[in-house]
Amino acid sequence: MRALFAAAHGGPALAVTAVGGLLALRGDLHPLHAVALTAGLFTGQLTIGWGNDLLDRRRDLAVGRTDKPLVTGALPVGLVVGALAWAALACLVLSVLAGWRSALGLFVVTGAGHLYNLGLKSTRWSWAPYACASGLLPSVVALAAPTPHWAPFWMTGAGATLGVGAHLLNTLPDLADDERTGVRGLPHRIGEHLSRVLAAVLLSVASLLAVFGPAGGPPAWAWAVLALVAVLAGYTLVAQGRSPFRAAVFIALLDVVLLVAVG
Repeated sequence: MRALFAAAHGGPALAVTAVGGLLALRGDLHPLHAVALTAGLFTGQLTIGWGNDLLDRRRDLAVGRTDKPLVTGALPVGLVVGALAWAALACLVLSVLAGWRSALGLFVVTGAGHLYNLGLKSTRWSWAPYACASGLLPSVVALAAPTPHWAPFWMTGAGATLGVGAHLLNTLPDLADDERTGVRGLPHRIGEHLSRVLAAVLLSVASLLAVFGPAGGPPAWAWAVLALVAVLAGYTLVAQGRSPFRAAVFIALLDVVLLVAVG
């Protein structure tokens, strides 16, 4: 189970699911719809993670990725394929339970992740699936509401900029290995330094949208949150390894709190 969780990129999958779950709580959804949507989002994220490791197995073998269960032999390929198929079926059923409008949105969110795995990550458009999926996620929740509607523009913009910022930071630790195996997405093309700067800017913009997007002035405590976001965004410019991505996830969670409390 631990190996399956690792191969599914369990940490990011749980983070995205937490964002969707909190937005579902904010959206006053029927309890059944909220649970189905959150579970559908999680199973969809599992398929993306497992699909990524299956498609990248040869690349990971070439660069000696000892943190990958499919590379070390700790996880049989057939087991991952089976788990992916069951997760895909669960995602389909759970999404429909949340309502057909929300289900279509959730299919797009999940499909964007698979398009990234299938080739977009090696192009200058590597950021697009992240912008699409993260920007659409608030609307996936809103479309499951008793009165289905699209999320406001500022919420869509906050999600999209958060997604692209997270993509830039998540790629940094693997830039060298990716280059060796022919993967050249946007972060590879603009370089490590510019990727860090752009990510910090995008994450800050997302926070500003979350605070100033809703009608009315922001509460006093929101300024303290913005100050913390500024510190974390600055940290992404100097930290190494996976730390910048962890900081980005924390900023994303802070922004969700802002969306729930202020929006």
